[in-house]
Parts: sequence; C-alpha cells; structure tokens
Amino acid sequence: MKTNDVILQTTTKVVFFIIFLFSIHIFFAGHYTPGGGFVGGLLTTGAIVLLLLAFDLKTVQKALPFNFTIMTAIGLLLALGTAAGSIFFNVPFFTHAFDDFALPLFGVTSLHTAMVFDAGVFLVVVGSAITIIQSIGGDS
Repeated sequence: MKTNDVILQTTTKVVFFIIFLFSIHIFFAGHYTPGGGFVGGLLTTGAIVLLLLAFDLKTVQKALPFNFTIMTAIGLLLALGTAAGSIFFNVPFFTHAFDDFALPLFGVTSLHTAMVFDAGVFLVVVGSAITIIQSIGGDS
C-alpha cells in the first residue's frame, strides 16, 4: 500500500536524526550515567522503525544498505572478544582496562575497553531487532 504522507515523511526525516544523535549521546554517556550500548541500540532501532512507518521497506533498505545479520555477528564478536580478552592477561573474566588519553579536539579523555563491549551490544541490539522487523515486514 503506497500512501503519500508528506507531513509524516518530512517530520520523520528530522526526528530520525534527533533520535539517532540522542542514541549516540546515550551510548557515550553510558559509562558514567545510565545508558550504554543496550539503550543506545534500542533508541537507534526506534529511529529506524520510525523510518519504516513513514516509508516502505524497500525505501529504507535503499537508504540504509546494511546487512543487519552481519551487523549482529560483528557485534557478538566485539562483545564476546572484549569480555574474553581478559583471559589473555590472566585477570578475571569481564575485567576491563581504562586509561586517560590526550585526544585532539576532546582533550584528556578516559577510554575504556567497556566501550568496545558496549559497541558490540549496540550492534547486536540494532542488528537483531531490525533483522526481525525486516523479516516480519518483508512477508506482506
């Protein structure tokens, strides 16, 4: 069914980026405040679902040409690799390392291996949820 919802589609284009940028903020803020990879991934999934509501599946697949199954696999590798990486340093499972680095434009910033784990969780949440939604929506 093809409809011409100009207001919905125009609003969605703006709101998608607002939700997506907020999900990135939640992802990065998750180390010191509530948030992280799971909540950021849910917000990103919600933004993509909004696109799917305003446009059809083929249009969204053309705009976001990602294989979400591969995204899920990469996320699992990142999450499990980061968690299991502590075994190579003879420390307990899920032990994360961190240090402060002087980065251009950001100044002194604390970087954690937990961020790599959160990136894996983010990719798993987005990849698996969108794969399920696409498989359900593609049947009609």
